[in-house]
Amino acid sequence: MSNKDPNKGYIALLGWSLGAIEAAENFDRRYIVVAPDWAEDYAKEHNIPYIPWNFERLNERSIEIAERLKEEGVDVAIPLYEETVEWAGAINSMLFDNPRLHGQAVLFRDKALMKRRAQLGGIRVGIFEEAHDRDDVIRFIRRVNQTLLKLDGDVDDPIHLKAFDKAGCLGHRVVRTPEDVERIPEDEFPVLMESHLDGWEFAVEAWIHDGKICFLNISEYVHLGYSVFVPATPELEKWRPRIVEEVEKLIKTFDIKFGQIHPEYFVTSDGTLYFGEVAYRPPGFKAFELIERAYGFNAYQASILVFDPKTTTEEIKAFFPKEVEDAKGHAGCFGVYPRRRVISNLQIPDETKDHEYFEYHELPSPLEGKVTKRTAFGTHWGLVFFFGDDPYKLRDLLLAQEELDYYV
Repeated sequence: MSNKDPNKGYIALLGWSLGAIEAAENFDRRYIVVAPDWAEDYAKEHNIPYIPWNFERLNERSIEIAERLKEEGVDVAIPLYEETVEWAGAINSMLFDNPRLHGQAVLFRDKALMKRRAQLGGIRVGIFEEAHDRDDVIRFIRRVNQTLLKLDGDVDDPIHLKAFDKAGCLGHRVVRTPEDVERIPEDEFPVLMESHLDGWEFAVEAWIHDGKICFLNISEYVHLGYSVFVPATPELEKWRPRIVEEVEKLIKTFDIKFGQIHPEYFVTSDGTLYFGEVAYRPPGFKAFELIERAYGFNAYQASILVFDPKTTTEEIKAFFPKEVEDAKGHAGCFGVYPRRRVISNLQIPDETKDHEYFEYHELPSPLEGKVTKRTAFGTHWGLVFFFGDDPYKLRDLLLAQEELDYYV
């Protein structure tokens, strides 16, 4: 901890992420990790400053961790996972003596409240509603398709179901028919239902300090839940001025003063931008690692920087590169899910490993031979990473992976 600057903020990382811990260790801020007790042995062994805390639902004991961090001299808590967003809000509301911060965190976690708040701020969203059982879902499908003036015999538009308070892809399913609805397990309710938006879906990672955007990356989905790359193609990047406008609207609507956000948007064929959802935490699919590979700065350190109330504008300017222009190339990854029902080995396809853009993979060897059916967009087995200078070549390469067998 000798490289730490006592004049800078003292940071609490909520959740266990080796990438975030390594970034904090190599940065000039003091830090402490708040994580479940299974992390204790590892933390001790590697001299990681650590406080055990199990992130169950917030309850009357929740104030204990905030008081403990305050006594420790911590300035701000940073959530690393969806499950710790509300905890960070509760802790920071006490550290900053600002009760609104907890309410704000609740908005980021409850997708229905989030959409309502966005609507109040004049942000465009699709049709949405909560469902408490399967009948609600059937009624919503009928209403949406009636609104779309569907006739008998027309194929119904799909609707999207999402868990209220889980990370984006978890529990996300698409339903069209009563049979699809019957297959939804009882324990997944209540859910948020949304109309389907035809358009180009993409994500944004924005770092905000003092209510202003310091750096904004656009992540291009090749196929949602399967593949993504950064920076985006010139076609998507040309929307940047509009996207910046929308993110600024989001910052104002949700009253975001500092931190890192991960909103998702759709742009339709007529150029209308729709808001999907926003997370107040690092994104999935190793987007932080992709950003670091493309731009060279550590995205976890960037988050520590913008969350820290003691950070100066000069530090921010010196830290962040220029979007797109300063990228060294395009970095992408593909989420592998076995295409066969019975497998015995992991085997990286020749056309993948021999490709000049292929870098490495994080795929486990199979522990059992039978593959369960994929239940949600986010349930891949592991990621394969690529890097190259041509975004179109990378996009085609990522798309081509969908037809290959990694597990045989």
